[in-house]
Parts: sequence; structure tokens; C-alpha cells
Amino acid sequence: MLKFDKHIFICTNQRDADSKKPFCGEKHGMEIVDAFKKKLKERKLQIKVRAQRAGCLDVCTHGQTLVVYPEGVFYVGVQVSDIDEIIDEHIINNKPVQRLLLNTSNH
Repeated sequence: MLKFDKHIFICTNQRDADSKKPFCGEKHGMEIVDAFKKKLKERKLQIKVRAQRAGCLDVCTHGQTLVVYPEGVFYVGVQVSDIDEIIDEHIINNKPVQRLLLNTSNH
């Protein structure tokens, strides 16, 4: 039995300023983590959901990244303004938000 019905891992990976590889960044990543936690708590969902910070999810070139388990669905280019839609569509209704999905054919 799973401890959580949905588990959201949000990249907060930080690289050196001189790194040539892009990164999500701790500042923006933690803003997303905190917003998810706040919104999930406010909703008082009937399912067990956890949102937490994660290290690099290895799709850095696509912008702010998060992954939802147990499905293993990767979202890229995520902004705070996308959180309600992800909660409504994916977390509650099990329908991934198509416009934010990682296109695996490009990775």
C-alpha cells in the first residue's frame, strides 16, 4: 500500500553561476513547493498528497520541472499560476495537464 496517493517532487536544483547547463533553481523551485503545500492544505483533499523539493530531475533544458508519482508524469515550464490546474486536473481528476507535459520525443 502506498503511503501517498500522489507524490509531487519539485526540482530545486541549484548550479554554480558559471554553469553552462540550465537549472530550475532553489528560489523558483521553493516558491513552487511552498505554493503547492499551501494550496493542497487549503483544499483539504480526501486523498493523501505530498509535495516536496527534489534534486535535479535531469530535464533541465525544459524549465521548472516537477514529477507526479505514482504515474511518473513529468511537467516542465511550470509556473505558480499552473498549480491550481495541476491540482484540479491531475491530482484530483487523474488527467495530466497536456500543455505542461514533457515531450519525451524531444528529450
